[in-house]
Amino acid sequence: MPLDPAINSLGFAKAPADTRVVVAMSGGVDSSVVAAQLAEEGYDVVGVTLQLYDHGAALAKKGACCAGRDIHDARRVAEEMGFPHYVLDYENIFKDAVIDEFADSYLGGATPVPCIRCNERVKFKDLLATAKDLDADCMATGHYIQRKMGTHGPELHRAADTARDQSYFLFSTTSEQLDYLRFPLGHLHSKAETRALAKRYGLPVADKPDSQDICFVPNGDYAAVIEKLRPGAADPGEIVDTEGRVLGTHTGVIHYTVGQRRGLGIGGLSDPLYVIKLDVKTRRVIVGPRKALATRRIPVREINWLGDGPFEEAKGQTVEVKIRSTRPSGDAVLHPISATEAEIELMTPEIGVSPGQACVFYDPGSTRVLGGGWIHKG
Repeated sequence: MPLDPAINSLGFAKAPADTRVVVAMSGGVDSSVVAAQLAEEGYDVVGVTLQLYDHGAALAKKGACCAGRDIHDARRVAEEMGFPHYVLDYENIFKDAVIDEFADSYLGGATPVPCIRCNERVKFKDLLATAKDLDADCMATGHYIQRKMGTHGPELHRAADTARDQSYFLFSTTSEQLDYLRFPLGHLHSKAETRALAKRYGLPVADKPDSQDICFVPNGDYAAVIEKLRPGAADPGEIVDTEGRVLGTHTGVIHYTVGQRRGLGIGGLSDPLYVIKLDVKTRRVIVGPRKALATRRIPVREINWLGDGPFEEAKGQTVEVKIRSTRPSGDAVLHPISATEAEIELMTPEIGVSPGQACVFYDPGSTRVLGGGWIHKG
């Protein structure tokens, strides 16, 4: 009787050469290292880069994840490592699924996170479907997050390098998608290890700077992009306090976010003021003291639950939650309303909770990601 084949590093009971893996290549060092590493291990690697936006002069710059230069870099890596590479035009899909909602959310007074929507609606949906059409056994990315096998199947876990952990941006990954995805960098303890691997493989992107900006927002100027997408959207209005007293004027609510302090253009006051709320209908920016920003209960919808059992059965469960990518997580209690809606009760009031941001759930006793949802106005 023949022996069962050994399980390879991607979790399949066959030789690497018989395992096809599509690698989502952004042109940066992370995904390039993933592709090079898997190619070196003997896998049947196919590199795919998405053209998501118009790569004109405004976007072909350092720090934008889908600039034209990045496509060139991804292609060079594939050529040097000897595996096929394809560029797919996803501009229309990206505009419909990500950019339009980004603009409409900002105009609605929210603070959206387009990178999460891109992972959810483009990379882990359409690109993943393309990988399956290519008869790939799995799809690998350069994200810093871990996939671990649990009692009930694959689980999502924070990256070993907490400074690089990208779990906040991947909370909407479904169990079905997680079964197909692989994250080979999640166990690394520093970006230095990734760059060392890039140099070991002789990759031309070994010293390439990390991407910083949202790819379709040049120089981080959200308002300029929204004005271009929605001409005439930046209507002027009043800046008022919580009692309705007019303190000044503004050139459009799209220039403000909840929690903002700087750039209000209000002087001569003894205490600092913060943006408390954006009233799009009246075109008013409501400001107040810092304490007015404190929030204890957060309405969340479009929940993707990655815990064990139905979400409705998680009533009263204690979790850690993260309400901004740059904020530390804090203790909270889940109060499910339905399979996809809940109210999150924070044990410690949080400052600057904004509609449009994600609220991500974590297991307090481990690195496991339990899912999350989108904060809305309620």
